[in-house]
Amino acid sequence: MFRHNFHTHTSYCDGSSNPEEYVLAALNAGLESIGFSGHAPVFFENNFAIRDKKDLVEYCREIDKLKEKYRGKINVYLALEADFIPGVTLDFKHFFDEYKLEYIIGSVHLVINEKKALWFIEGPLRDSWEKGLELEFGGDIRKAVGAYYTQINKMIESQQFDVIGHLDKIKMQNQDEYFRETDAWYIKLFMETLELAKARDCIIEVNTRGLYKRRSNDLFPGEMILEEMHKMNIPVTISSDAHKPEEVGLLLNETAEALLNIGYREVYIFSSGGWRSIPLF
Repeated sequence: MFRHNFHTHTSYCDGSSNPEEYVLAALNAGLESIGFSGHAPVFFENNFAIRDKKDLVEYCREIDKLKEKYRGKINVYLALEADFIPGVTLDFKHFFDEYKLEYIIGSVHLVINEKKALWFIEGPLRDSWEKGLELEFGGDIRKAVGAYYTQINKMIESQQFDVIGHLDKIKMQNQDEYFRETDAWYIKLFMETLELAKARDCIIEVNTRGLYKRRSNDLFPGEMILEEMHKMNIPVTISSDAHKPEEVGLLLNETAEALLNIGYREVYIFSSGGWRSIPLF
């Protein structure tokens, strides 16, 4: 069994519950580790991130208390999922230095266009994704998806972080309508990103949330990308991206089996000594 989850959101950001409820749920699910990765503040109006410095300080304090309270029962880690928006968000190093984080998941949820407007690719509503595509990129899906992967590439090149979150999240609302993942232009984009990730020794998260929320027919990243990652020997970790306590362990073992079928034999977990590999089973 795979007994670790390093991507978790609480009521400090867009999760449902207080952090201790997730720790208790993780214990109940038989997990050995739980990492809290609240959305780092982005300092513009939104409904998903930790609001401000005051709340971020309190978040860190509460996770540190849980770390001590449950020591010997489960490993609790303090992290953030930091959004990268060039020219808008803070440098990730700021969060490492200021808040003594143990790791950072680097992600893109908002894609910036030439006019500095943002396309929000997250959330359950396809209508808002489509409206944003039309408004910010004139409905040009190749331009929009290209901007998404370019933004991830800039994050890899310029930021200090540990794990790339849900690499191909851009596909979530696509549903094979605007593009196909087998399109040559799309393959070229994600392969360029994989080459950068490999060169910078990035760990790529295999995220189960799209499947258990029924917003995707595949993991993030999907099987085709995972096969290329395996050929390139790019390391992976598995996370459920839990926003509710009952989600902390969802599809972790099934994903481990999928990785085994692709050819992976090890996966990375975080421990007090940093990231290290363990056998899948």
